Amino acid sequence: MVTRDDVAKHAGVSVAVVSYVINNKSVVKEETRQKVLRSIEELGYNPNLAARSLKTKETHQYGVLFNNLGNPFETGISLGLEAKAREYGRSLIFQTYLGEEEEQLKTIYMGRTDGLILLGQSLQDSTIRHFEKLGVPLLSITAPAAAHPSVRCIDIDWYGAMHDLLKHLKENGHTRIGFMGTESKEHHHQVRHSEFCKAISALGLQYDPDGLLQADGRLESAQARMLERLKSPEPLEFSAIVCANDLMAIGVLSACKDAGIRVPEDLSVAGCENILMSSHTSPALTTVHYPRRLSGFMAIDQMMKLKEGQDQPGTSSTILEHNLIIRESTGARSPE
Repeated sequence: MVTRDDVAKHAGVSVAVVSYVINNKSVVKEETRQKVLRSIEELGYNPNLAARSLKTKETHQYGVLFNNLGNPFETGISLGLEAKAREYGRSLIFQTYLGEEEEQLKTIYMGRTDGLILLGQSLQDSTIRHFEKLGVPLLSITAPAAAHPSVRCIDIDWYGAMHDLLKHLKENGHTRIGFMGTESKEHHHQVRHSEFCKAISALGLQYDPDGLLQADGRLESAQARMLERLKSPEPLEFSAIVCANDLMAIGVLSACKDAGIRVPEDLSVAGCENILMSSHTSPALTTVHYPRRLSGFMAIDQMMKLKEGQDQPGTSSTILEHNLIIRESTGARSPE
């Protein structure tokens, strides 16, 4: 069993410095911190496990990485995670993910978790390998933009979802359709945009880069970006727009209202996820339903199986059922 003394000797520092690094104290120089982290990784040291029974080797906790705790889509998933974790007598450690601070995850979760649940983040290969070495499985609810063979995924069939949504728009006479996506190439919304493009092609509809608007996933940014486009002297290239999530779709609805654009008479608007707000907008939002609570249930169930050795990490994904919810924000295309 690797001890803290072993790590200190390997790194050439004191035991106190190792403790500072493990507890994420800022008193340690970055160069020294990196040296200690390398020693921890090379030796496979896990502080909590070292102190626990060698028979169980469990923390009874799961880590969960959020992108934005204020996003109702992620909140809905968290309710499912929490409810199912409680059934198993497990607890959750929530952490907001920041790409520039990813290295700190190694110390934040070191020895504190039996598994790490992502919400679509594309972690660096070195981070994934670090947790693999510690025997901490990784699972993502929603597929990351950058797939990794060691990260199992739970998601809906986004191609099928986009195909259903675009078919609905096509049946209403829309042939040129825009998309509101997310600027970051590492955001899981990129998967939705990619499958949207494939479905557009399969249905013989028109889409070009001029029909792509980018925000950051929030309602406010989508509203500002859409209002900017509507105030442009150039006419819209599309008669309908699909948004990567409902928050941005609601932002688009707000921008249309501010600019005097009628929905759906002048522009049909659709979203993805079916958060509660989407049924209370004016007009109510057409969207793809994502079973958020169920995805949380399934994530905890799979983590339990992975820890008990009933399943193997990585390589496979679970596809959840989706539904197209047609509401008042989409309708027949107006004559030219």
